Amino acid sequence: VWVVVIAASYVLGTFPTAILVGRRKGVDPTKQGSGNPGATNMYRTAGKKAGALVLVGDVLKGVIAAGAGWIIDDRRLAMLCWAAAVVGHIFPVFRKFRGGKGVATAGGGVIVLFWYVAAICIVIFIATIKLTKRGSIGSLVISIAVPSLAAAFGRPGWEVGIACGVCGVVILRHWSNIKRLLSGKEAAVVGRAAQ
Repeated sequence: VWVVVIAASYVLGTFPTAILVGRRKGVDPTKQGSGNPGATNMYRTAGKKAGALVLVGDVLKGVIAAGAGWIIDDRRLAMLCWAAAVVGHIFPVFRKFRGGKGVATAGGGVIVLFWYVAAICIVIFIATIKLTKRGSIGSLVISIAVPSLAAAFGRPGWEVGIACGVCGVVILRHWSNIKRLLSGKEAAVVGRAAQ
């Protein structure tokens, strides 16, 4: 049962939210803007509503995967389903393993598994974007904050380890953003949305 549920979580993670929303808007997020099929790129290329739809859809993938794992068995399965959904979003087998960056899907799982951490990270994310005008910096900061806060709140080592693994993959997926940040070429999010 665990294998089936974890596999299903991976498949759920591959659901192409941004591509489907983009089609309705006449935008291909894999070929326009940053080329990343995620909420930020949709915000820039297709507008606020499109970006919001992609954000909600991708968050739900993490919520559903973690929630289903918890309902079907226990917290251990929920954590593994969360990880599988994030991996599916970042490395979708049906699209040659070229997916998004996993922030929203990872965040959805955090809402279910560590709601108090999620609440703090939402505040941190918003504050970071307001200060830096860079969504990638906000994503990187909360990717470090999630396992750190989970540990600070006394969660078991195995949970912190899985959180480190999930967030580590998300950080690695931001490698191109990190290089642009270091070179001063990373585009701002605020004020760049399509109308």
